[in-house]
Amino acid sequence: MGDSALKKDRRRAFPDIPAPLAVPIVDNHTHIYPDPAPDPGQVTPVQRLNNAGVWKPPILLENLREGMARAGVRAAITSGCEYPALEWTVELSRTCPEIWAALAIHPNEAAMHAGVREVAPDGLEPRVEEHHAISLEDAIGRVAALCADDAVVAVGETGLDYFRTGEEGKTAQKRSFREHIALAKELGKPLQIHDRDAHADVVDILKRDGAPERTVFHCFSGDADLAAVCREYGWYASFAGPVTYPANAYLREAFEALPDELVLVETDAPYLTPAPYRGQPNAAWAVAYTAAHLAELRLMPLTDFCAKLDATTREVYGI
Repeated sequence: MGDSALKKDRRRAFPDIPAPLAVPIVDNHTHIYPDPAPDPGQVTPVQRLNNAGVWKPPILLENLREGMARAGVRAAITSGCEYPALEWTVELSRTCPEIWAALAIHPNEAAMHAGVREVAPDGLEPRVEEHHAISLEDAIGRVAALCADDAVVAVGETGLDYFRTGEEGKTAQKRSFREHIALAKELGKPLQIHDRDAHADVVDILKRDGAPERTVFHCFSGDADLAAVCREYGWYASFAGPVTYPANAYLREAFEALPDELVLVETDAPYLTPAPYRGQPNAAWAVAYTAAHLAELRLMPLTDFCAKLDATTREVYGI
């Protein structure tokens, strides 16, 4: 691919592609969406990023793949967590050898599928889409059927999100979370957890139901106390861009409280872009910036830290 296509993405202010890592690593949680429609006014449901109605233009797939290759990011696990994205995500992972899939019904989506239409604690009205007419039971059933595919290496992201869900929605989220936990254990696949403002309830459900053998707190948002719980139970913590933000000392303290063998890295792209590109749309290759930041905190050579990250990723996901 020529430079002109890459320049198109630079105009959208994606992070610069870093120098290649000596030891390639995996972005273990990202979101990849279909290439933009020829008509900029057309937006497909899977390009709508969350129930708050936030949307950012997806990166062109060929640009993403080239950027990953140039940065030494050997693979990425993309989470399809809205019903319209499920089959597309599996098909993408079948087509692109460096892309793998995780599937689930996002906790905020779980509330919508359960018919909850309450105003969220953040004050936003719920955005009802056509696919929300599908029952939560049927939506999770579709996830279960597709997760049997070998291209799907994890169940997720599932969990609890109390930032955008009120009391009525919490009941639906807990039900959905427990069903995804059971599915991950049934299939013997890792579980990727979304935990926002809900640490105590997430941990309680994992303890009561029994966590899958490989349980990952995606975009770890807890403090050293939650890190201690993860260390005790052997749960993995995946760090994203926020650990690089100066104000988030609590995340760095949590990281320091964890052994190397429980640490993973991710982008959660197109969100949570690491410093120095915060505020710009994210891309999977930017996981290299987060890895470099964590290596500095560990006072480890980047090559050694990446080797450990890659070994842990293979242990968790088998890729």
